[in-house]
Amino acid sequence: MWLQRFLGITVCILCVGFFSLQAQETASGTVFLDQNNNGVLDAGEEGIPDVPVSNGRQVVTTDELGKYSIKINKNEGKVFVIKPAGYQVPTDEQNHPKFYYLHKPKGSPDLKYQGVEPTGKLPEAINFPLLKTTFGKRFKALIFGDPQPEQKKELGYFDRDIVSELHNATEYAFGITLGDMVDERLDWFSNYSKSVAKIGIPWFHVYGNNDMNMEAESDSTADETFEATFGPATYSFNKGNAHFIILDDIIYPRKDGGSGYRGGFTDKQIKFLKNDLKYVSRDKLIVVAFHIPIFGSFPEEDRKRLFNILDKYPHTLSISAHTHEQQFRFFDESQGWDRLKPHIHYNAGTTSGSWWTGVPDNRGIPPATMRDGTPNGYATLNVDGNSFTIDYKAANKSADYKMSMWGPEVVAKASGISAQLYVNYFLGSKLTEVEYRYNGLDDWRSMRRVEQADPHLTTVMAKWDMAEKVLEGKRPINPSESTHLWTMFLPTHLPLGKQTIQIRVTDMFGRTFTDEFTYELVKPQQ
Repeated sequence: MWLQRFLGITVCILCVGFFSLQAQETASGTVFLDQNNNGVLDAGEEGIPDVPVSNGRQVVTTDELGKYSIKINKNEGKVFVIKPAGYQVPTDEQNHPKFYYLHKPKGSPDLKYQGVEPTGKLPEAINFPLLKTTFGKRFKALIFGDPQPEQKKELGYFDRDIVSELHNATEYAFGITLGDMVDERLDWFSNYSKSVAKIGIPWFHVYGNNDMNMEAESDSTADETFEATFGPATYSFNKGNAHFIILDDIIYPRKDGGSGYRGGFTDKQIKFLKNDLKYVSRDKLIVVAFHIPIFGSFPEEDRKRLFNILDKYPHTLSISAHTHEQQFRFFDESQGWDRLKPHIHYNAGTTSGSWWTGVPDNRGIPPATMRDGTPNGYATLNVDGNSFTIDYKAANKSADYKMSMWGPEVVAKASGISAQLYVNYFLGSKLTEVEYRYNGLDDWRSMRRVEQADPHLTTVMAKWDMAEKVLEGKRPINPSESTHLWTMFLPTHLPLGKQTIQIRVTDMFGRTFTDEFTYELVKPQQ
């Protein structure tokens, strides 16, 4: 009996191995320099050696003739080129980079929103054209968080409030939207894409929890419409001396018995990350972008798995969105980051702000201030070699609008109880210094950093909740504790009349910005 069981187990193992081999086939082709930009490998066009190509797990490199071969799943798979520095990939009419081939012989499962059409059998050759680029080791990239239109008119808000000031912004190398391009209306991907195409640069996309096919029965099929529109949800590319990795960190449906989705990484993604970075030198800046931030409820185990791979690199940055707040987090040894220099995580502000809430302005667009006091807008990642800085541009504001201030216009002289001035520097953190001085005469003094609700938002909420009739627009979300708020007591001992408080901000990148707040000291009422 034991021999029969042993032989049975052996046969089963052999069968599994056999069917596993049968389930795969080989994708092959050439990565080449497309000299005439027609997308076709023509006679005389040369292959490019040493270019990584991946199936989403394994990574191989092209030979001296630019040729590659890699195994992919016979029934459903993908293959994509990991663009080297100095090149760019072709884009379609909506500026979506075309760096991949999706292999779905029977197409996507039957879902509410359309997925990938049937591709038929695997082509004999899957070639990847590359084009030369003029951008070097210094470049700028646009970063959008959560456009997330819930109503169709909010597609128009996004177009008029954000995209309109960036038409043909070719000074940027590319852009990235950090997920939630829509709010579960996946048929609006097209509207969103037509808007972003006006910016006129290649645009990459991160998969967000509101970009899922909610009726999908497995995590591997939840991104079918996203894939059909934007391509793989996990991939990477190089630009200058930086290596960008885009990761799908949405697990849906959950396998732990919980409902909805959760943040995290799959074993397949971790394997891809390891294999991908085998071909990236340690002097590169590694930028990892995903939707859900790696703090809060994000699984500590998955964050440590990410850090165990990244902490071999001295220059790293991770970027997320999702929270509709803006903040920096710094990870050290106590949180699994095994380097002396902390890992910087930037949780970016969103283009939709606080979900397009508030009373519309004279343009008919709501202010959408985020619950930490950050106005809606977008970020710019400025890369110089393997170092970086970040800027934030508030929508419908000048580029030098870096902070908001809240305080009284009139203060009673020598009243004994002084009012406070609050400064919200939108890109602030615990590494930011905010100082003040009176009327340009005194020495600079430090303001006190506090973690509390921005009082401007508290005032706005009071107007909504105490209004005698329903206001136009959507009620703003309740304020949260801001991580970039500073305060001081306004002096009442100065002479009567107009007073000026000068504000000086020195940010985590060593840059200095200034602004002013004015108020009037008056005689107290008897």
